[in-house]
Amino acid sequence: MSNQITTNQPKGNATVQNNCPHPIYLWSVSSTVSPEHPIPPSKSYTETFRRDPQIGGVTLKITTVENGLEAAAPQLNFAYHALGDRVWYSLSDVFGDPFAGKRVALSGEKEIVWENGVPPSNGSQVGDQGVGRDLVLRVC
Repeated sequence: MSNQITTNQPKGNATVQNNCPHPIYLWSVSSTVSPEHPIPPSKSYTETFRRDPQIGGVTLKITTVENGLEAAAPQLNFAYHALGDRVWYSLSDVFGDPFAGKRVALSGEKEIVWENGVPPSNGSQVGDQGVGRDLVLRVC
């Protein structure tokens, strides 16, 4: 199995859709950290699946407060790891539950849904699918 995304394989996207009545804030984190991406209500952030040459995976870290990554605010982590013709993905919270009381849903081959915005007691949930299929996370 190749450790790169196959060049002739169409690449899917990781999208975060903000259905909240307030902005949310996203950072794309791998061996580097992107600038903060504010996502206004009813807007989204999309990136094509990529593979970090040093650590492989990418995590889209989402907070409900500006500068939340630096402030260690509660984070929703949407992680993916594209390898060969597959992409593995997971959803977890750290430092608290930023979307408690709101619906969080990650659509993919295996859908991950937190009806009350809080992960199940067994922690993060994981799925995998073909790298050409999009993953869409909807919050609120």
